[in-house]
Amino acid sequence: MKRFLLGFVTAVIIGGGYLFYSGQLALPWAGAQKDQAPSQSGQAHAQSAPVRPPVEVAVYTVKPQEVVFTKDLAGRTSAYQVAEIRPQVTGIILKRMFTQGSLVKKGQQLYQIDPATYKAAYESAVASLVRAQADVKAVEPKLARYSRLVKVGGVSRQVYDDTVAALAQAKADVAVAKANLAAAKINLDYTKVFSPISGRIGKSSVTEGALVTANQTTALAVVQNLNRIYVDVNQSSEELIALKKGMNNSEQNSMVSLFIGKEGIPYDLQGKLLFSDATVDQSTGMVQLRILFPNPEKELLPGLFVRARVEQSRRDDAIAVPQQAVIRNADGSVYVWVVDKENTVKHQAVKVVQAVKDQWVVSSGLAPGDRVVVAGLQKISPQAKVTTVEYNASTNS
Repeated sequence: MKRFLLGFVTAVIIGGGYLFYSGQLALPWAGAQKDQAPSQSGQAHAQSAPVRPPVEVAVYTVKPQEVVFTKDLAGRTSAYQVAEIRPQVTGIILKRMFTQGSLVKKGQQLYQIDPATYKAAYESAVASLVRAQADVKAVEPKLARYSRLVKVGGVSRQVYDDTVAALAQAKADVAVAKANLAAAKINLDYTKVFSPISGRIGKSSVTEGALVTANQTTALAVVQNLNRIYVDVNQSSEELIALKKGMNNSEQNSMVSLFIGKEGIPYDLQGKLLFSDATVDQSTGMVQLRILFPNPEKELLPGLFVRARVEQSRRDDAIAVPQQAVIRNADGSVYVWVVDKENTVKHQAVKVVQAVKDQWVVSSGLAPGDRVVVAGLQKISPQAKVTTVEYNASTNS
């Protein structure tokens, strides 16, 4: 009996130990199973996630090109020809013979001044001429007779000499009478006021019945020829020197573009640079340039505020890129995105000189053959892989 109890207790102790030992072994294994399960799940998820493909960007391949450098200069228009109509004789205006604001032709009569006094003076001059000519006719036969008689002693030498002098004086009187007649004719003609040029006439400063005086300071009206028009602009003397050097080139095009008003409305026709002023303004260092524009439709009127785009120089091998490819930092530095041979994008610092149309002219940082990102900039980052298509301004604008 004692042996039986001892064996039972031993079995219980051994079995309990086995169970306890088995429980200790099972807990680490179970924990290891729990730890390994998330790792295998992450690997499966990583294998199933799609790889992002390279984004597509539009690139501009840099190549040398001809670039025309221009300068916008502010100025104002002025009439090609201006005639201020003033009377050259004193009198009363009898009639105005034009419509204010209309087109007049050269030689067209504009005003009629009362000619009465000038007509009387003309007729008096005509009479004086006739009398002087009559005196000549009276003295000439007398001198002819005396020239024969003086040879035979029929008249004294003194009488003959007096007759010669009288004839000379009569001829002089004829000359004076002719001059007076011409002056009277001029004054009579001046009572008709004509336009010296063709153009558009403005308002009349006098009405019928007004008294006008010869060479008065106030113009009766102003006629302006607007078939062509001048544009006067100012440019610094340093830039003018560069402009003149550029124009020495036989291939240089001196045509100028024009933009009207503050809105910058482009004018359809181009003008030609005529000349620059001979002096430099000492206070500003500026020189005035004069440009001539055709104006067949009379769109340009004197006094308009305009901008003239004057060609300064040309470069045959300039590097230029579309403006939207150029990015400015907060510190003022400039860079572009460049795609290398492995289709990886990176920053490239550049220096820009001047905007020409829709491009920036680059002085350093790029070389022919470089591919510059123009479209798709918001989708890229440094060292990103991309696929490229060639930029076309007409389809990407």
